[in-house]
Amino acid sequence: MTRNEMVSHVYDITYGSINPKTDTIVVVDDSIVRGTTLKQSILHNLARLKPKKIIVVSSAPQIRYPDCYGIDMSKLGDFVAFKALIALLEETNQTSLLKKTYDLCIAENKNQKGQIANQMKYLYDLFTYEQISKKIAEIVTPENVKCEIEVIYQTIDNLHLACPNHKGDWYFTGNYPTPGGNKVANRAFINYFEGNNARAY
Repeated sequence: MTRNEMVSHVYDITYGSINPKTDTIVVVDDSIVRGTTLKQSILHNLARLKPKKIIVVSSAPQIRYPDCYGIDMSKLGDFVAFKALIALLEETNQTSLLKKTYDLCIAENKNQKGQIANQMKYLYDLFTYEQISKKIAEIVTPENVKCEIEVIYQTIDNLHLACPNHKGDWYFTGNYPTPGGNKVANRAFINYFEGNNARAY
């Protein structure tokens, strides 16, 4: 059984329990990394009920950066939040900033003083959290789905309120606790820009 087939059973729902074109479905996910399962399985299946709207709520904030401390998330091009960022840069005619960021990442990773910075953070700062969430919703919406899709993410501030004693938020914020983490983030961007599908670490 494929992953998509398994997901279709996990998110199965009784037909007739939703009033078509009237009710809103709210589905909660622990995190949205690539958005592939949402697009290929979950939203496609839920849309067959013909709801007025589907709201996807992620208990984790937008995953924007690679992790290098245990979770195997090293390729920027896989992250739906990063895809949304690229799409917004294209729509606002700011793609020239990608080359600038690439040059900054290369220069930064040659730094031998140990004070390495994450050079791609400013790209996300060009857009609001809501703008990126809205673009993610567009990306994960299957072509044949006609109802409105909204994606709501947990915020960083509320995550800290929910987990006050756990500050490991670097794949959300880009604030790595070590120079090595920032170097991995820069390397991930370099790999993306060069079309290199290799891991960043």
